[in-house]
Amino acid sequence: MKTSVVLLVLMSLLLASGCAVRETYVSSGAATGGPIVMRTASAQDTDPFAAGQSAAKALQQRMGDAAPHTVVLTECFEGRAEKERLVKGVCSVFDKDIVFGFSTYGSFDQQGCLDDVSVCLLGIAGDGIATAAALRPELGITGLTMENDEAQLAKRLGGAGVELATTVTQNDKGKLLILMADAHSPKNQFLVAGAQKVVGAEFPITGGSANKNAGQTFVYFQGRVYTDSAIALLLSGDFEVSLAGRQAKENAKVISSAAEGASEAMGDVATKPFSVLAFNCAGRKGKLDNIADELDAIQAVIGTNVPLFGAYCAGEIGPADTAEQTSDALSSGVGWHVMFTILSR
Repeated sequence: MKTSVVLLVLMSLLLASGCAVRETYVSSGAATGGPIVMRTASAQDTDPFAAGQSAAKALQQRMGDAAPHTVVLTECFEGRAEKERLVKGVCSVFDKDIVFGFSTYGSFDQQGCLDDVSVCLLGIAGDGIATAAALRPELGITGLTMENDEAQLAKRLGGAGVELATTVTQNDKGKLLILMADAHSPKNQFLVAGAQKVVGAEFPITGGSANKNAGQTFVYFQGRVYTDSAIALLLSGDFEVSLAGRQAKENAKVISSAAEGASEAMGDVATKPFSVLAFNCAGRKGKLDNIADELDAIQAVIGTNVPLFGAYCAGEIGPADTAEQTSDALSSGVGWHVMFTILSR
């Protein structure tokens, strides 16, 4: 039986069983040799609507004539009301149906590092790159702990990973899967393992876990706010993907490991980079005497001109850099890492 038929059958079974996957295909299939435009913009303001609108207007300007078919946001505001206003600010400029993302502990791009009351946006445009997105709400893991509920976490998050990956790869296996979830480390590993049952152990997967402090575990799907949920975003097209991850837990090592990870990812690139994604650990940020030092180390490797989209997360997804890592899979869900993804063409 062909792979596409198998996936369709699996999706039918999942839907029949009452799973709550919701899906949108943001763009049609990618055209070989078509243009690809990826840009970032960020803003910091105590008024969340103003921050969202300002970042969106800046992104719109940087995209030029290329209207984005996907906008990914990371934000760091306190409270659901503030976060909803932030998203409304972004959606005052862009159609809500193309807006996806999650809450974080801050962000960074080629312009600098942002902490509280901030937002960072990544715009994706062009016929040469396609996106498919899926939401899995109501994961059923709120309040569950690794100490007491590991088996339930593995079952529920693993199942969600299967559902999400199956949904977004129905028409195209793609080149890169980005997971954004209310599943902080080490729970994020179960979600990744589920997705790998569909896409395979060597398929590039990256992403991050939502801010877990004070119940701020929000993800954003088509401009709407969800908790206890996970999002998958699949990127497709004729481009190359290179991943690398590094772990560290003290100031000097955080800085040096960031440079090493960026260097490894860049070293595997044979074509011209057009975007860098960096899902970083909030714990690493907390170990820095000056958070800009890590960004300086990254930019010393990748330069300041390639669009950089970075977020501080409660768990990261990518190549693990731990002595106890025994999996042969390319990507894992872990903590204390910075995960680099270089997109090139």
